Amino acid sequence: MTEENAKRTGLAGWIAKLTALGIAGLIAAAAFVGMGLFMLNMGRDMTAMTKSVMQMGRDVTSMANDMRQMTGEMQVMARSMVEGQAGMSVDFAKVRVGMERMTGDMSKMAGDMGALSVNIGTMTGSIDTMNQSMATMNQSMYLMNQSIARMDANMGRMALDINKFTRPESIMTPFR
Repeated sequence: MTEENAKRTGLAGWIAKLTALGIAGLIAAAAFVGMGLFMLNMGRDMTAMTKSVMQMGRDVTSMANDMRQMTGEMQVMARSMVEGQAGMSVDFAKVRVGMERMTGDMSKMAGDMGALSVNIGTMTGSIDTMNQSMATMNQSMYLMNQSIARMDANMGRMALDINKFTRPESIMTPFR
């Protein structure tokens, strides 16, 4: 009976070892599949994130181009305003000359010319005020153009930083 018990114990031990190995194999297979699914999902997430960052880079570049175009259009507007101001000054100088000639020719209406002269003096003062306002506006436009240029430079640096995110290997490898 001891020999028979020994055979049963040997067979039971062998079955226990086989069962333990099977369970360990199943656990290892489950871990392998789980890790594979995790890596697959992480790869998909990284791809989606990279696409989003690349689109953000394209959007920022488009916005920078729009800002450059707007800067150019604002510079054209500023030049037009300066040229318009110069043209208005010439036109008002011509108006003044015409008024002086008319004053000389209207000796019969001397009583009314005093009031007209006061009105011309007021208009000249208003033109001076307008010229000062135009100069202030030109300076403001100049400052705004400088601010836009700084913003454009910052956008360029931001586009470069975004480019680093779309190519993370350039940050991780020091010899690029």
